[in-house]
Amino acid sequence: MLSPHRVRHAVAVVLLCAAAAVLPPSAAVADGGPAWTAAPSGSGGGESRPYFYLEGVAGTVFEDKLALTNAGGEPRTVRLRGTGADGGGWIALAAAEVKIPPRTRAEVPFTVTVPAGAAPGDHPGAIVASGGGREKDVRVHLRVSGPTLAALTVEGVTVRERGDGAVIEYALVNRGNTTLTPRLAVRAEGLLGGEILRRAPRTLPERLAPGARVERTEPWPDAPALEAVDVRLTATAAGGARGEATASASFVPWGTVTGTALLVVLVAGGAAVRRVRRNARPLTPDPESTRPERPLAKAGATT
Repeated sequence: MLSPHRVRHAVAVVLLCAAAAVLPPSAAVADGGPAWTAAPSGSGGGESRPYFYLEGVAGTVFEDKLALTNAGGEPRTVRLRGTGADGGGWIALAAAEVKIPPRTRAEVPFTVTVPAGAAPGDHPGAIVASGGGREKDVRVHLRVSGPTLAALTVEGVTVRERGDGAVIEYALVNRGNTTLTPRLAVRAEGLLGGEILRRAPRTLPERLAPGARVERTEPWPDAPALEAVDVRLTATAAGGARGEATASASFVPWGTVTGTALLVVLVAGGAAVRRVRRNARPLTPDPESTRPERPLAKAGATT
């Protein structure tokens, strides 16, 4: 049974659809164009918004409207639902399905109810509209006021051979409560500490919601053919978020006995140089350096 609040919204959406704006014939959908569109309703002077942005304290109930436009000459039925880890579950639409007459724009009210105990920070969601073989996500950016924490980690770094080069695999995890757009810098040092790879920080295409994890790869087509390296990945984001992780790898031409011998020299020599450089303690043989098999990469430690 619908609550009085939902009943009022259901009545409202019926009235809105019945009295929706009728578009002029020139606004009819062109051949090959979308049969319908979904977007936030206009605000103030009627200017459209690219997405919904809602901000307030925990316990707030937000109200807004979704505009559905059918510019074609046939009626269209569009189904609606909320989605998202938190924000999507807090969205209540006045109707789950709307029939839009030809050349008509209808506005569908909805509410976003933030629980009293909701954590401060970003809680992204979306309203998904589907019908006629297509689907459209209208983003809902919800921010709960209060202290925020920007925290980012780099995890699971490995280096693997690929073709004539290599690929660096890693994961980024948002450990805070605000949405992050990470930047990544890559650096690799050779056996004697010389820099053999440096990629300046660049913005990645992903937006990480709180708690989100994304697996990524970093191509390294010009990786060295004979070298022992330490690879360091540094990720940063707004709000002071910063994470680093490293991995070690050895590159060697495995087709010859000489290559195998060189690997032993590289690993043993590299271990010795690193010990001297880091803590100047007495050198001891590395038992792994004499094994015939060798993993290309070891999981790095995260800081």
